Amino acid sequence: MPYKLSHAQALGVMVLATLLWSTAGVVSRQMTHAQGFEVTFWRSFFTLVSLSVLLPLLKGRQLMNLPWRDKTFWLSGVCWSVMFTAFMLALTMTTVANVLITMAMGPIFTALLSRFVGGRRLALHTWLAIGVSGLGMTFMFVSQVQVDAGQHLQGMCVALAVPFAGAVQWNVTHHQQAAAQPTDFMPAVWVGAILSSIYTAPLALPGVASSNDLVWLAVLGFSQLALPCLLAVWAAQVLKSHEVALLALLEVLFGIAWAWLGAGETPTLAVLLGGGLVLGALALNEVASWRVSHE
Repeated sequence: MPYKLSHAQALGVMVLATLLWSTAGVVSRQMTHAQGFEVTFWRSFFTLVSLSVLLPLLKGRQLMNLPWRDKTFWLSGVCWSVMFTAFMLALTMTTVANVLITMAMGPIFTALLSRFVGGRRLALHTWLAIGVSGLGMTFMFVSQVQVDAGQHLQGMCVALAVPFAGAVQWNVTHHQQAAAQPTDFMPAVWVGAILSSIYTAPLALPGVASSNDLVWLAVLGFSQLALPCLLAVWAAQVLKSHEVALLALLEVLFGIAWAWLGAGETPTLAVLLGGGLVLGALALNEVASWRVSHE
């Protein structure tokens, strides 16, 4: 990935990243024994292994000069580790619908950080896109959401760590691209995989994963985390932070499509209508942004 993408290319790369992220549900259905933190550990471990091969191929000798003293580099790595870990932890505490609707807060968190911490003003059409896409996500899952006292509420609080860490990650990445010498955040994904593996290793014991499970977890580590995370960082070098956060919502829509095609789970009318709102909001935001940039 030696050259800088155009805006249109970055959009395509980010969409591809969300498509790869969305395969987690279908692939995980192929496993028979591994559960909970063991899945998280092995997925992070195989992500670490994959990145240990991919990064030297992509960066070569540049990896010898990692910005170990750069606080934003470590902040990015911690954010990736939180995203890798908190999602699975939340799923052990509450329903999938609760987790997904909580993660849909990502664009709002990203926009607020961009506005009040980064000092960047967002266009009205971007705020409208955030609102409409959030409404669409809510419409898709509201009939399934459970907010009971106790464990469900705790699970949703844990799930909030995912969109918040993502908001910090995309804002830091976007901010650094304006520096005289931008920090390379691709190796920070590798740091995140190391930290996530360390977090979850003690909780993964005793391991019960079968050899078949480990094969599928290796597939997840490479194609569902390592590769798309590198693609997302590459795209984030060009896209604005709120664009990345909005496009990341496509992961949920693609995940529904995979479940429909690969597992025969036909989406309800509410899911189709909500998905239409999200897609419409994303498309209108990009069209409006393009028109503004060409005026």
